[in-house]
Amino acid sequence: MRNPQNTANPLFLRDEDLRQGIELLFFAYRDFTARADEILAKQHMGRAHHRTIYFVGRYPDITVSDLLDILSITKQSLSRVLGQLVREGFIVQKTGTVDRRQRLLQLTDKGRALEAELTSEQRARIAAAYKDAGAVSVEGFRKVMLGIMDVSARRRFTPSDGT
Repeated sequence: MRNPQNTANPLFLRDEDLRQGIELLFFAYRDFTARADEILAKQHMGRAHHRTIYFVGRYPDITVSDLLDILSITKQSLSRVLGQLVREGFIVQKTGTVDRRQRLLQLTDKGRALEAELTSEQRARIAAAYKDAGAVSVEGFRKVMLGIMDVSARRRFTPSDGT
């Protein structure tokens, strides 16, 4: 028997509703990134810098290879962004202890301060929206976001043990 929760409701699949979903994503992302964009502009940085700082902060000792995988950008693009962040003292690179070819990335104190400043309003927006929507809606949002992602990205958010 089919689970009615997993059956597509044609009312949600009308073109107008799908277009509204696209617009909701555009406007939410615009407003979600606006304050961080202002802060970054003052530092002569952009969203690539923000994503790099965020993920290096989120995953201390992340390898350049893993960061490239997360960001899905070219080595050349990351090299430009990472070079600036290292030169300006936001990130340090260390040689891997097991594999000396690896470059492990960490935020400096200056980098952690910038990451906290960039993330604070975003965390507050997410927290307020989650609180207002409630647990069931938050889980629905999570499912929708996972459904939008490519399978490779989705794996980051699903348990690997099959549960």
